Amino acid sequence: MSFLLHPDPFLIRSNALTDHLSAPGGLHYALIGVWERFDTLWFLHIAQHGYDKPMAVIFYPLYPAAIRGVSFLLPATIAALAVSTAAAFFFFWGMLRLAGHEISGTGRVRVLALISVWPTSFILYAGYAEALTAALIVWAVIFARANRWWPAAFCGFLAGLGRPSGVLVAIPLFVLAGRSRRTESFAVVLAPLGTLGYWAWLRWSGRPSVTEAYGTYQHTPLAAPWKGLGLALSAIAQGDTLVAIKLGLILVALAFSLRREVRLEDKLFAAAAILQMFMFTGRPIIGAARYVLMVYPAFLGWAAYAERKWNRVQFGFYAAALALLNVIWMAAFMDWSLVL
Repeated sequence: MSFLLHPDPFLIRSNALTDHLSAPGGLHYALIGVWERFDTLWFLHIAQHGYDKPMAVIFYPLYPAAIRGVSFLLPATIAALAVSTAAAFFFFWGMLRLAGHEISGTGRVRVLALISVWPTSFILYAGYAEALTAALIVWAVIFARANRWWPAAFCGFLAGLGRPSGVLVAIPLFVLAGRSRRTESFAVVLAPLGTLGYWAWLRWSGRPSVTEAYGTYQHTPLAAPWKGLGLALSAIAQGDTLVAIKLGLILVALAFSLRREVRLEDKLFAAAAILQMFMFTGRPIIGAARYVLMVYPAFLGWAAYAERKWNRVQFGFYAAALALLNVIWMAAFMDWSLVL
C-alpha cells in the first residue's frame, strides 16, 4: 500500500516526534516505515529515552518496556512490530479458548474472523499497545476460570500497565473470585496494582497525572460518560461522519456484549470498557474503534449470534463490509490523515 500513499507533509509535521522518520519510498519504507505513525512514535521514544516529556505519561509503560527488551535483538521499530504480532497471536489463541465449548468449530472461526475484519484491527500488528493489553486481559480471564489465580492476577497486573482499560479486567476477576470462594482467589486483589503503581510512581516522580496530561496536551479532559456521549451526539448532528461511524461501532459492540448467552462477568467488563470510552471530552470518542478490540465479550456474543442466525453468504457479506472499512481506515492511518 505504501506506493499508493502520498502523505501530506503538513499533516506529518502536525504530529509529535516526526523529526527522524524513514524517508518514503523503497522496500524498508514499505515494510517498516509505514508503521511509524502517531502513538508508535511515542512508544519508541519512551523505550529509548524514558518519560522525559510530560505528555509521555499517557502512554503506559508495559509496551515500551517490552520494546526495549526486544530491542537488544532487533531494531526498535521492528521490535515494536514483533511484540505486537506475538501478542496478537496470544490474543487470538485466548479468544479461541474463551469460546471453548459454548460455540461450535464454525463459530470459533467466526470469532477470529470478526476480530480480523473489525475496522482498525490492523492496529493489532502495528506499534500500538492494544494487542498486548488485549492478550493479557483475555488470558487473565482464562486463568481465573481455570482457578489458576496467581497467573490470572499476574496477567491482570500487567494489563493495568498496558493501557488505561487494562485495569478493568479486575472486574471479571473479582466476580469469578467471589463465585469460587477459594482462599487462593484473593490473589486477584493484586490485579489493579499495576495501574495504581504506575499512578503512584508518576506522583512520586513529580510528573503530571495521566488525566492532567490528557487535558493539557491532548485537550481531552476527564468528564462523566454522559457528557462524552452528549458531545459525540452533538458532533454527529453537525455532520461529523467519522464520529457517527465510531458511535455505531460502539453500539454494535455493546449490543452483542449484553446478549443473554454472554456471561455476567463479561457483560460487566464490556459495559465498563465502553463507558470509559466516553469519559474524555474535547475530541469525542477518539480512539474508540480500536478500543473496542479489547472488548472481548462483543466478539464472543457476535460470533454466537452469527452462528445461529447467519448462513455463510450473510456472514461473508457483513465481514466483507467491515473489511472494506478496515482497509479504508488503514490507508488513512498510513497516509497520516486520520487519528484513531
